[in-house]
Amino acid sequence: MPILPIILMIVFFPLNSFLFLQKEFVGGKPVQAKTVEIEKSLSAGIVEGVETQKKPEILKAQAVDDPQYQPVRKAGVKDLTVSNAHASVVIDADTGTILHYSNGKDHRQIASLTKLMTATLAMERISNLNEAVTIDQEPVYADGTKIGCMTSGNCTTQRLEIGEKISANSLLHAMLMNSANDSAIALGKYMAGTQSAFADIMNAKASALGLTDTHFCTPSGLDLDDETAAVGCYSSAYDIARIAAYSLRYKTIWEIARTPSDLIVTSIDGKLKHTIINTDKYLTQKDSTLNLIGTKTGYTPMAGYSLLAIVNDPATKHRIIAVVLDDPQRWQDIKTMVNWTFNSYSWQ
Repeated sequence: MPILPIILMIVFFPLNSFLFLQKEFVGGKPVQAKTVEIEKSLSAGIVEGVETQKKPEILKAQAVDDPQYQPVRKAGVKDLTVSNAHASVVIDADTGTILHYSNGKDHRQIASLTKLMTATLAMERISNLNEAVTIDQEPVYADGTKIGCMTSGNCTTQRLEIGEKISANSLLHAMLMNSANDSAIALGKYMAGTQSAFADIMNAKASALGLTDTHFCTPSGLDLDDETAAVGCYSSAYDIARIAAYSLRYKTIWEIARTPSDLIVTSIDGKLKHTIINTDKYLTQKDSTLNLIGTKTGYTPMAGYSLLAIVNDPATKHRIIAVVLDDPQRWQDIKTMVNWTFNSYSWQ
């Protein structure tokens, strides 16, 4: 159609023009405008030609997605004071509900409690725990507790050797039982290539869990040599309790954590034998009143002595997680916290 008639139609008959111009002419054939489809797209928030991004999924930092019970505080219960600890928290594992809280979101170094995140990622990223990990010099020369060494320089049994091939499962046992730094480093590098790359994965997982007071720097939790940089490596009592709650989705982690001392693991070729002990003192305390699922210990000069424990109630229906950071009386204080919690709450 000539342009002049179209202009006149728009000026004098705007409504009819609108109805007419819903049709376009392509190659001399009319094509109906897709008004219905456009309206549907707009109502759905979709614009053609523009990609939509899904928001990152936020995982629940708790043991189950749909808990059956909720903790309810009993009437007249007095607050708990844990004076030895710089921070202390108790949460219900299934719901994430805070049951006791003192400085729970303070940023602090958490030492080997870090290894709970490393273990969780190992469960998610290593499809077969019997896979062989080749040991290089970085884990062998790590500071602190290692396979064969209770502390730096205090080595009484066979250590890892450069070039040794050992299963991820054996390293996981050493990391969770003996808090072995060499094992954590080897696992982190196996999953990501470098410690720093693995720390990025750890922090991405922390973000996915909605943790706002955590920034990991290493798979082991060792203090960095640069004290200024070390300030940027932290978590909190509350965040690490939530990581532990999430880790309960992987039973293997806590089955390993309860393994008694003197476990023997070997290199893939069977030539090297390693003795793994367990740092959990509760395992050897026959008079312990704790219905223990497992613990994780932590110590560095910057972090002090820390402890996380997961405990069942007497009926084994409800699980709590107790954490103390920088507490020289950590073993006794965790007991006090657990007993206070089960005396102060019921689950309904």
